[in-house]
Amino acid sequence: MLEKKTLDYEKVVLIGVINQEQDEKKSNEYLDELEFLSYTAGGEVMKRFTQKIDTPNPKTFIGRGKMDEVAAYVKEHEIGTVVFDDELSPAQQKNIEKILRCKILDRTSLILDIFAQRAQTSYARTQVELAQYEYLLPRLAGLWTHLERQRGGIGMRGPGETEIETDRRIVRDRIALLKKKLETIDKQMATQRGNRGALVRVALVGYTNVGKSTLMNVISKSDVFAENKLFATLDTTVRKVVIGNLPFLLSDTVGFIRKLPTQLVESFKSTLDEVREADLLLHVVDISHPNFEEHIASVKKILSEIDTADKPTLMIFNKIDQYTYETIAPDDLATERSEKHFTIDDWKHTWMNRMNGQALFISALNRENLSEFRKKVYEEVRKIHVTRFPYNNFLYPEYVDEL
Repeated sequence: MLEKKTLDYEKVVLIGVINQEQDEKKSNEYLDELEFLSYTAGGEVMKRFTQKIDTPNPKTFIGRGKMDEVAAYVKEHEIGTVVFDDELSPAQQKNIEKILRCKILDRTSLILDIFAQRAQTSYARTQVELAQYEYLLPRLAGLWTHLERQRGGIGMRGPGETEIETDRRIVRDRIALLKKKLETIDKQMATQRGNRGALVRVALVGYTNVGKSTLMNVISKSDVFAENKLFATLDTTVRKVVIGNLPFLLSDTVGFIRKLPTQLVESFKSTLDEVREADLLLHVVDISHPNFEEHIASVKKILSEIDTADKPTLMIFNKIDQYTYETIAPDDLATERSEKHFTIDDWKHTWMNRMNGQALFISALNRENLSEFRKKVYEEVRKIHVTRFPYNNFLYPEYVDEL
């Protein structure tokens, strides 16, 4: 008889701030995303705290009064983890732990924890470990304060490095070792990519949880892991796809996210080599998300950081089956029409209209408009293919959908 498996979620409290850079609406959006991250990591959010503050408190990030309020709630409800939406300094983390007496995380450490859970291959695990050590190095003093000084007493005096210095040296050595290991794996992967020949390479890029893996499964008829959680895909997957009689390579890459720390982007830049070497990008967007335009901007920013912003790109607006919009009653003369009242047809006549047919609207899950999607991808791949193999031009005169 199979035993019923129950998941024990940790009790989590979220803390965000409202300032000049992010108003109350944007702060709530970031906390929504942080709640989804917490759920993905295995936490159940019990309460959110926000505070209006121009500059973070250098000691405790939030003000003393708000900290006392959080401390009372943590003690009363036996909260195990408190997550801050912004990156904490080592000193802030140390001070907050003393006050709240529970586990303190920020957005960066939470993302790293999810990455550690999701990493399957040796390559992904090495990248995650490197990012974790680089994050940990400046925080060693906060974690090991009891080792900060050499213990006194008989037989304990004299030269020699303290334990905290030993720990730092061990971490630095480990970072150097991991970087060398990644260099070796990078060379192996470059050789693998070289062995794929001159086939056209297409890469799926986009924000996390927009449906890239689902789309990959539909196009390539494979079974790449897909789940309605953030960073479900961490390892790059490459599949050979044939549309009509035209073959090409399709890769599914790690998703992007807002407020992604620089050191994390640096650690995972080598994972994005598939994006760098791609001939065509399919930028997948979750149009059902209320902030999809911000997501597009975040992805474009990271693409520019890895020098791939100028590649030929198709914008794929996914999840049209989940898209909803607000309506205005005919007798309502007070409500001003805004983007939240736009239908998908309305969106098509906005800035999307200037994409010259490079924007497609689909539902990968329900397979809506996939015929149009296949046809457009076929046309774009064929343009690149016939420049490499001019004598093959006659083989691909036109596309006929096999569905």
